[in-house]
Amino acid sequence: MTTTPAIEIVGLTKSYADNAVLRGVDLSVPSGSIFALLGSNGAGKTTTVRILSTLLKADGGTASVNGHDVATQPAEVRESISLTGQFAAVDEILTGRENLVLVAQLRRLEDPGRIADGLLARFGLTDAAARRVGTYSGGMRRRLDIAMSLIGSPPVLFLDEPTTGLDPQSRNEVWNTIRVLAGQGTTVLLTTQYLEEAEHLADRIAILHEGRIIANGTLAELKQLLPPATVEYVEKQPTLEEVFLAIVGQPQHRERTDA
Repeated sequence: MTTTPAIEIVGLTKSYADNAVLRGVDLSVPSGSIFALLGSNGAGKTTTVRILSTLLKADGGTASVNGHDVATQPAEVRESISLTGQFAAVDEILTGRENLVLVAQLRRLEDPGRIADGLLARFGLTDAAARRVGTYSGGMRRRLDIAMSLIGSPPVLFLDEPTTGLDPQSRNEVWNTIRVLAGQGTTVLLTTQYLEEAEHLADRIAILHEGRIIANGTLAELKQLLPPATVEYVEKQPTLEEVFLAIVGQPQHRERTDA
């Protein structure tokens, strides 16, 4: 991870009619990092991602991705990014391999089959390559969706609430995938409502509230904003999630057929 910003936002504003969604957002995301943007519904997370991915125009301020201005250099920005939305954008009739080959062909890349096979191996989907995606579990579909997003090796990946609706095992599969991507140098901007997700994954965390960034820092820095904790000795009880995962186990990339 370097300190060179992969994403730079200054004074970003956006309104829908009389509803001001973004009220002057400032943000800097270092290259090769996992950056979590937290906020409740309506805070402006998806609007921010849509502006950064050139799907929406801002009313004011500036934003750049991979050194390219989103307003004046949209083509260059699109070549630098990939976007994975809240729901897996996969074709359930096609097989996993066919989905990947199709995207590689649409991007006019050489040897789509080789590209597809490499990504299937990278994301632990080789054994399911010839199966229709409609038989995949939620975690497998999301991993395939992220694999499709990486065709063409974009340096910046936007993940807009990537684990919405997933069970704990599938969510952990996606978390492992995100960690691997960042370890290989991909910059990941992650929007989420799940505080635990940001806590487990993010190098830095920003909190977006009512259209403004109200806190920004590492997890340790954000914790320092709170008063010192009172030390109490209590017996730690396992959470329901810990109980669930202990009972069913957490196999790595186990291919399941349950939806």
